[in-house]
Amino acid sequence: MSQKVIQGDNLATLKTYPDNYFDAVVTDPPYGLSFMGKKWDYDVPRVELWAEVFRVLKPGGHLLAFAGTRTQHRMAVNIEDAGFEIRDLIAWVYGSGFPKSLDVSKAIKTDAAKEWDGWGTALKPALEPITVARKPIEQTVAANVLKYRTGGLNIDGARVNTNDELTTHSSTVKSKTFSQIKPTQGWQTEGQKIGRWPANLIHDGSEEVLKLFPEAGSMDPNPRNNKIKRGQNGIYRTCEAVTTQGYNDNGGSAARFFYCPKASKSERDNGLRENNNVHPTVKPVDLMRYLVKLVTPKGGTVLDPFNGSGTTGVACKLEGFNYVGLEFDPEYCKISRARIQNYVWNPAPEPEPTAPNQLNLFE
Repeated sequence: MSQKVIQGDNLATLKTYPDNYFDAVVTDPPYGLSFMGKKWDYDVPRVELWAEVFRVLKPGGHLLAFAGTRTQHRMAVNIEDAGFEIRDLIAWVYGSGFPKSLDVSKAIKTDAAKEWDGWGTALKPALEPITVARKPIEQTVAANVLKYRTGGLNIDGARVNTNDELTTHSSTVKSKTFSQIKPTQGWQTEGQKIGRWPANLIHDGSEEVLKLFPEAGSMDPNPRNNKIKRGQNGIYRTCEAVTTQGYNDNGGSAARFFYCPKASKSERDNGLRENNNVHPTVKPVDLMRYLVKLVTPKGGTVLDPFNGSGTTGVACKLEGFNYVGLEFDPEYCKISRARIQNYVWNPAPEPEPTAPNQLNLFE
């Protein structure tokens, strides 16, 4: 398997590739929010760029593209106008967002301020959408898969494992666990018969998110009682003495969704010997491993036209896929090449941070 990062204009570079070359596209493009004043984030990618991505992608090939909640509509429209079919939207839900809201009452300098006490201008950011698109197939899915090996999703490869102790009746659970899946353990292997169908929701395991799934009993309603520990088959979050009802695939447990925390500093700098990873929007390696495996056939080649710090490339290397990343910034090319070449997979969990350690696009 080869991983390549090409420095230069992505549109010009794409024009050098033949039609129907790549098996999948997984990318974190500019959101068009002028994030931190970065020039590269002044707008979402144009239709012209997505049209070239469409051309070099095989029929039936999938495109997964992150976006911001405020500009998701523009991203999806441009992708669709380039010829793609919009198939779905995956929500990556997290609890570390911080609202950038104006206190309306404090902005008013008169007695009228009292009437607007408690009013603001923004919601707390808690998700990033991922557009799921596909290049139209030729004839039927079966014919397309046989000709190009693209067109389907790797459902069994992306299933979320259940725990052997799960039951379908009410009971009191002592230290029951559900696996917070790591990629090497969390995806089904051939011959396994268990695992929940992958959903269009991914969560970060934070207390705020887990509170959304209290009824299935996978977590103690009091988040202080929930602890993270290392198990033999990955990372587990435990709950103490919880009464369960319908504690199975049909419940509302957070265990039914793929779990992926935000990237820690050590993960962002993994593989870098001299320079820190200065890229402001690094995605978690676990998340990108999950996504590339979902849409890429065995031995396939993944394109990321917005390479950034190379997390998609790291994910492809760990999963055994070929990778081509396009990046305009020479510094990001240097960082991404070092990360892809030297990244060391270490599944040992890190202490949970007391404050968000990853900049948020919506702050």
